[in-house]
Amino acid sequence: MALPVLSSSGVKFRRVLAHFPQELSLAFAYGSGVFRQAGASAGHGENNMLDFVFAVDDSVTWHMMNLLKNRSHYSFLKLFGPKQISSIQSYGAGIYYNTLVPCNGRMIKYGVISTDTLIDDLLHWKTLYVAGRLQKPVKILTQNENSKLQAALVSNLKSAVTAAFLMLPESFSEEDLYMQIAGLSYSGDFRMVIGEDRSKVQNIVKPNVPHFQKLYSNILQDCPQVVYKHHLGRLEASIDKSPEGQFTQLMALPRTLQQKITSLVDPPGKNRDVEEILLQVAHDPDCGFVVHQG
Repeated sequence: MALPVLSSSGVKFRRVLAHFPQELSLAFAYGSGVFRQAGASAGHGENNMLDFVFAVDDSVTWHMMNLLKNRSHYSFLKLFGPKQISSIQSYGAGIYYNTLVPCNGRMIKYGVISTDTLIDDLLHWKTLYVAGRLQKPVKILTQNENSKLQAALVSNLKSAVTAAFLMLPESFSEEDLYMQIAGLSYSGDFRMVIGEDRSKVQNIVKPNVPHFQKLYSNILQDCPQVVYKHHLGRLEASIDKSPEGQFTQLMALPRTLQQKITSLVDPPGKNRDVEEILLQVAHDPDCGFVVHQG
């Protein structure tokens, strides 16, 4: 199942993409330059930087070709060549950004990530950096037929719904769900404490509920705990908050989040297995808070 494409890819995005080597397994645009956010006027949105992520199968070869086409995009690192740039890309969240790049009369920034690193983040939330971006509406510009990548994109959305269910009360509105999902990648982001607008999550969700619906409708329709009345634009959920229900959801979470939860709960030296610790968390009245902390 391919990720839903949110409205047609605008001409301005295709024109930007034409400036780059075309060997891309996935390319998407995201952020306030693409989707309207509350608190930003429509005119301001047109002037916002356009943000892109390019996933590539072979980072060294792609940077080599991009250096030939767009050498001015790179900092002094261009002097060290594509192997060194790819090596630096592998640190942190596994993504290398060129920023403040003038392109077709707009300012853009673009991140380059290897397809394997992206798949790892989507499946296991190793850093939740690019996976977190893909839990919110993005504009898919190109996507190849890599079935492993397509499955990982859907898995990331399912994991986001599972984590949100654990943190929400027994019943909630559709907007509550999307607020929780949109907030996942900000939970551990220090920028949300220092400097960033605390109402950012609300500003992302409120003007873009139809885009969130398009992204998550298939998953919610297949979810036994949710009655999804799409024609009414309404979601009725009754989440199983029994220890058994919460344990099933905890066991379905991405591996890195499970590890973070177990390290919070398990005192050093005890070395109990993950399943045993998650069973304990499932019985905890503060289970949702523990997941949030993780």
